[in-house]
Amino acid sequence: MNRRQFTSALIALIATSVQAQMAQQAPRLVVNIAIDQLSSEYIEQFAPYFGTNGFKELMQNGTVFTNVSYSFTPVDRASAIASIMTGTSPYYNGVIGTGWLDKKTLRPVSCVDDPAYPGLYTTESSSPKGIRTSTITDELKVATQGKAIVYAIANQQDAAILSAGHDADGALWKDMYSGGWCSSTYYMKSAPQWLDTFNQTSGKGKKTEFEQITELTNLAILCIEQIGMGHDDVTDMLNVTLDATVRKQKDKKNNDWTANAIQTYINLDRQLADLVATIQSKVGRSNVVFFITATGHQDIPADDYAQHRVPTGTFYINRTANLLNMYLGALYGSDTYVKGCHGNHIYLNVELIEKKRLKLSEILQTSQSFLLQCEGIINVHTSERLLTASDPRTEMIRNGFNANVGGQLLIEVAPGWQLHNETTNEHYQVDARIVHFPLIIFGAGMKAQRITTPVTVDRIAPTIASTIHIRAPNACSSSPLF
Repeated sequence: MNRRQFTSALIALIATSVQAQMAQQAPRLVVNIAIDQLSSEYIEQFAPYFGTNGFKELMQNGTVFTNVSYSFTPVDRASAIASIMTGTSPYYNGVIGTGWLDKKTLRPVSCVDDPAYPGLYTTESSSPKGIRTSTITDELKVATQGKAIVYAIANQQDAAILSAGHDADGALWKDMYSGGWCSSTYYMKSAPQWLDTFNQTSGKGKKTEFEQITELTNLAILCIEQIGMGHDDVTDMLNVTLDATVRKQKDKKNNDWTANAIQTYINLDRQLADLVATIQSKVGRSNVVFFITATGHQDIPADDYAQHRVPTGTFYINRTANLLNMYLGALYGSDTYVKGCHGNHIYLNVELIEKKRLKLSEILQTSQSFLLQCEGIINVHTSERLLTASDPRTEMIRNGFNANVGGQLLIEVAPGWQLHNETTNEHYQVDARIVHFPLIIFGAGMKAQRITTPVTVDRIAPTIASTIHIRAPNACSSSPLF
């Protein structure tokens, strides 16, 4: 063998060795866990009530980022999960919230509604078409030519579908009417036998409160067992959404919120401990990595500020939208200039404005000036102005906006006020406080360390991509955490 042949052989050997090493480093299973309404403050406050294998083990032995946030506002469960999975904000991925106003039908719709795909064990039709970019699960499927197994499981329909993405093998959630686990024909033509069996067995007999909560955990473990996730060299991915929502306890006279919160976090701690330990026993500790974070918002009981003489009130957005329509009619001739409203969005009749040969920019400015005079409003953003946002606060609002599904006017209601829509029955208290939550990366190859450097959740997807040696989602411009 001459020198050139020897050199070529050596290079080939090194390349093969590097490829083999990379393949070994990639985990066989990635478990991505989003916990709705999780709060770092409650983790710390209720830590004395936790066992040793839940939050305590994850926080002590995992890589923990303690200062995590979202790059947009407002944040809810759907927009948060979509951001985690796409590695970008609603401005690009299109999911501005759990729902919005359909501009064609003028009806409120869910972010996952799709009449083209009927449900399995549910009457709800749905698909992930609302996600306008690729997700980390999509990129995993592309990279493995469809060989990777991808499933998502959540109690809520939107959480399951948004975390599954466009090309997953399945998305499972609980039907709100029957209480059974269901899916969409978008993912599968018929439900697997093991899901049918699980629905039949889990619905029988009286269950404790903890057994009801851990039904999701049991289904996730069954899914891994039945499908064989994490048992070959192709990385699989399981996405799970857990819940830290504090609810009133049924059949209890004393509904103290703090006591309920403690019990919620105790149950969540046990659920996490069981899920992590069981998956590790099934797949092997060295073969699985867990990414655990939160949705960055909280639904807490409305405060009775009036009783404590704190400024408050109720802002009726549907009444305000009607007044705006009357005002524009007085200026430009009686007609329907406002289509409707949803959340803090007001939708204008752009087609009518164009037909009347009116300038949209003038209508927006006129509407903004009118709305700013209404009590309870601290700011009004127009869709045009958001595109040229320069200050940090407006950039956050712009990142949470998408022109395809959002309104032309976004209203900032004063903190402490109630936003009420009598048409859609939306009713919530506006709260601008930051919800602190961690990002925990636990499992194979992860060091026990706490990192206080501020990070945003759009860096989770590229970090998962880097961990399993694939590309990040196609709208993700954030760098991996390591």
